[in-house]
Amino acid sequence: MSDDLMRAALAAAQRGWHVFPLRPGTKRPALHGETACPRTGPCAEGHRKWEVRATTDPDRIRAAWQRAPFNVGIATGPSGLLVVDLDVPKTNSSMDAPCGATTFKALCERTGQAVPRTRTVRTASSGQHLYFTAPAAARLHNTAGTLAPLVDTRAWGGYVVAAGSAVDGTRYEVQGPALLRALPDWLKRTLVPPHPVNRPAAVPAARVHRPYVDAALAQETAAVTTAPEGRRNATLLRAARALGRFVASGDLTHDEVEMPLQRAGESAGLSATECRTTLRSALDWSITHNQTRTGVAA
Repeated sequence: MSDDLMRAALAAAQRGWHVFPLRPGTKRPALHGETACPRTGPCAEGHRKWEVRATTDPDRIRAAWQRAPFNVGIATGPSGLLVVDLDVPKTNSSMDAPCGATTFKALCERTGQAVPRTRTVRTASSGQHLYFTAPAAARLHNTAGTLAPLVDTRAWGGYVVAAGSAVDGTRYEVQGPALLRALPDWLKRTLVPPHPVNRPAAVPAARVHRPYVDAALAQETAAVTTAPEGRRNATLLRAARALGRFVASGDLTHDEVEMPLQRAGESAGLSATECRTTLRSALDWSITHNQTRTGVAA
């Protein structure tokens, strides 16, 4: 079993896919977390997460898989992959719900597209992973249910269990032809909606310049950019709520707040989708709660 898993890791690396060990029989990374980091070896200059430590180096792979029968994780972002995860209902109460393969097929039909044929891996839960090469011009991140119910995607910040690994005694296996296709343009358009940084900001002609408004914007943007892991989304939420009062008062436009915070959130490590969702909610809340005070809603 250990030799088979080592061969699976080496085969993935030969394709240019960056691999790292998962705990035997599970989908959990076998590498230490930040709180347990010894700050030595690969982490001598600071903790390095599994996505950074994933490798295509055959010597490193052999050394790692000689230690234990690790499952094989593929870091999708560094590997240039986007994987569509077609899941199955998890609980007995939802067994009548359509599976991800069904909802994805319905999505394809609604958009007038055929279900893409590409490298497909059957998962341990009888779901499917559809592998695509990710577009070089767009840094895609993970999504959850964005395309359809029980349809997730794995890209930067995500990983998948490689074929040849086994979870709960069931092996991940390649189904059908192993040809790897590029992400279809229609799927890319769905996953990359118009970005706020691409929209021109409308600036009110008669607005009075207030230095403290600019200072607040700069301070909150910097706080989001430097937010530590585990506090990034909360910092983005707080910053948007703090700056939303300037939108309510007319000192800043919605885009003048949303655009720099979106860039700051993505720079800190949040996905574009996470940033958009948090900003939309926080700004709407702040504008609503500051309207009566600024006289917008008397």
